[in-house]
Amino acid sequence: MTFFREKLGDAGVLMDGEEEEMRRYNSDWMMKWVGRSRCVLKPASTAEVAEVMKYAHERNLAVVPQGGNTGLVGGSVPVHDEIVLSLLRMNQIEALDKWSGIVTCQSGVVLEHLDNYLADRGFMVPLDLGAKGTCTIGGNAATNAGGLRYLRYGSLRGNILGMEAVLADGTILDSLSCLRKDNTGYGLPQLFIGAEGTLGIITRLSLLVPSRPKAKNVALFGCRDFWSVKRAFLLARQNLGEILSAVEFADRAALDFVFTREGLRDPLTDQHPFYILIETSGMNEDHDGEKLHNFLEAAMHVADGESDAVVTDGVVAQDATQAAAIWRLREGISDSMTFSGYVYKYDVSLPLPRMYELVEDTRIRLKAHGVADTEKIVVGYGHLGDANLHLNVCSISGRNDEMLALLEPWLFEWVAGAKGSISAEHGLGQCKNDFLHLSKDTSAVNMMKQLKAAMDPKGILNPYKVLPGGSA
Repeated sequence: MTFFREKLGDAGVLMDGEEEEMRRYNSDWMMKWVGRSRCVLKPASTAEVAEVMKYAHERNLAVVPQGGNTGLVGGSVPVHDEIVLSLLRMNQIEALDKWSGIVTCQSGVVLEHLDNYLADRGFMVPLDLGAKGTCTIGGNAATNAGGLRYLRYGSLRGNILGMEAVLADGTILDSLSCLRKDNTGYGLPQLFIGAEGTLGIITRLSLLVPSRPKAKNVALFGCRDFWSVKRAFLLARQNLGEILSAVEFADRAALDFVFTREGLRDPLTDQHPFYILIETSGMNEDHDGEKLHNFLEAAMHVADGESDAVVTDGVVAQDATQAAAIWRLREGISDSMTFSGYVYKYDVSLPLPRMYELVEDTRIRLKAHGVADTEKIVVGYGHLGDANLHLNVCSISGRNDEMLALLEPWLFEWVAGAKGSISAEHGLGQCKNDFLHLSKDTSAVNMMKQLKAAMDPKGILNPYKVLPGGSA
């Protein structure tokens, strides 16, 4: 370990013996996966990352890249005793081109810090996550994080213009373009986006950032069934158009966890089976207000043959405080459930018409096998704009292997049968890698293996992740 101290300094090396500090790097925040790494390295520059990887490659040492360690599939923690390479010290925002709206930064910048920096200059990150106060932009890129405003700004993959990465043998790949159009050869940065650190370590990137909206509206509505939720989403797209930035839904069971855990009250007059959150972001308050009014009229109109309107109750935030309170209901679901018991979390993409069927069928399956209160412990919520369902099952009494056996692989096979994806935005990590074949054809999986073998022939970059059977 003398080599690492010489290259990184004392501040860049954490060794076995500092047990409490080591624990945070060895386990995910939900304590589902726990590794046994005895060495955490904290480089402060790309050159230092390259030195570490060159040394590791020569000695066949496995390395796990780690950002904020907020993932939900065990992708950023060791499986055994791999070296953890934390990028948190690489947290510099290097430049902002105000004319083009392009920011260049190191990969360890925390998402919320980057967004605050951009806010002071009239811009925003085209990504918003519940873990924004901890997750890093490099980790977001490595997992191709989706988030709450995918509907408006698209995927992170589509907003990254260039990237610098360190390969398994320590080679620095400089593809840090700040051009919006560059049609010269292969799009190399795309290889590393969503690869979860298995092909290279992202060290710097350039990101297209939109202007920050000057007018924002947030509203919460109650719906009587999921058909009404889908119909409300359709009306929102038709009436709100280009200012529509988020459409989220949650069933009542999901929000009950928030109401109970945080002591919040339902902002609507009556309880509803489903809730839909709509956000608009634009530049003209009057223009956006008129569009929102048109949507409200359409959503609250009782159509011929219907006994109720699409939305049966609703509230529009009157200021930023009320808007934040409404968002807190949606963003608080995950944490509230985690504090209530052991949670099995599933993140899938499905055709919108079948999106909620998976929640209903999961309740039926568990109930048929003697699980009680399935209507309360099996919840569904997520992003309507990209048909991304978060299905959570809470075991109040703690980890339950019998329940897990009922859920997997049945749930992944159900998704495959519905022509969905077993991972919408969380990635595969060590949680879903052996189910990759349910979402990708054999030819695609084989090509992934070939890419891994070509770029990391010794299999030292984030082993046992993403690919079936892992890599050692």
